[in-house]
Amino acid sequence: MAKQSSQTKHNSIDNTGFSPNSSAEGGRLTNKDGRINLRKTGIPFYERISVYHSLLRMSQLTFTATVFAIYTTINLFFAALYYTIGVDKLAGTTPVGSFIEDFLQAFFFSSQTLTTVGYGHISPVGFITNVVASLESFMGIMSFALVTGMFYARFSRPKAYILFSSHFLIAPFKGGRALMFRVATYKNNHLTDAEALVTMAVHVQENDKTVTKFFPLTLDISRINSLALSWTLVHPIDEKSPLSDYSEQDFIDSRIELMITIKAFDDHFSNTVQQRTSYIQDEMIYGARFLPMYARSDDETYTHLMLDKIDLHEKAELPQ
Repeated sequence: MAKQSSQTKHNSIDNTGFSPNSSAEGGRLTNKDGRINLRKTGIPFYERISVYHSLLRMSQLTFTATVFAIYTTINLFFAALYYTIGVDKLAGTTPVGSFIEDFLQAFFFSSQTLTTVGYGHISPVGFITNVVASLESFMGIMSFALVTGMFYARFSRPKAYILFSSHFLIAPFKGGRALMFRVATYKNNHLTDAEALVTMAVHVQENDKTVTKFFPLTLDISRINSLALSWTLVHPIDEKSPLSDYSEQDFIDSRIELMITIKAFDDHFSNTVQQRTSYIQDEMIYGARFLPMYARSDDETYTHLMLDKIDLHEKAELPQ
């Protein structure tokens, strides 16, 4: 087939970190959010999970819910201890004999102790109750120090904040064809020295066996000084491209995946940031070109970048 003859003319690479064994792969290699589509087993759960990294990667809602759940669980644990010791050992409370009301008094004393608020109207009485309260105060100090550190780490962690177009296009380019996709920053950060790396994974038949080959796709411009506006990344499909003999039907029939890595320097963080994503053949639009997503403002005082138009394109005729 044309796609096989095209690829045999180009040397594949084996430094991607992925296996060439197609039968071992499940779905895409890299998810849209940039995470590797991989699950690890074989060792205990607590040994293969980093709590720190998990908390850093959580969404804000999930992180807040997790902190609240841990806070509530600790309070319930100590409230159960105070209730077991006896609510009468908490000066300022009024035991009423109802489990719910007595437990709630112990729970709210626990929350005051854990947060070291200590309103003063309830205090522990007796050696055992004071020991439990002291341990809870110590745990509260340690817990809130850890939570504060995690909030700061999440807030200060450098991120690229790069928006990728939903599709990649096969578009006309300099009298031929080219593979294109578009990126832009969507926060008020400024990225400089932006560099892009594109690797194509494609499944081919070799000796009656399906294997995955990886090909680096050369970009027309792989590095720019400043990612101020949008950046359309272009891989010319010429005789040097492993896609040179691909027809529209070859693109549709082939199982390919484009793995994208964008690396840049963030002026605000004074640090290098990167972001990954991937495209598969189902996310291709054949015979189209991107339309501009920025324009001069109405009062002609600034450039207007319209992020909601990053996927804006029109049909385009491709050379035969």
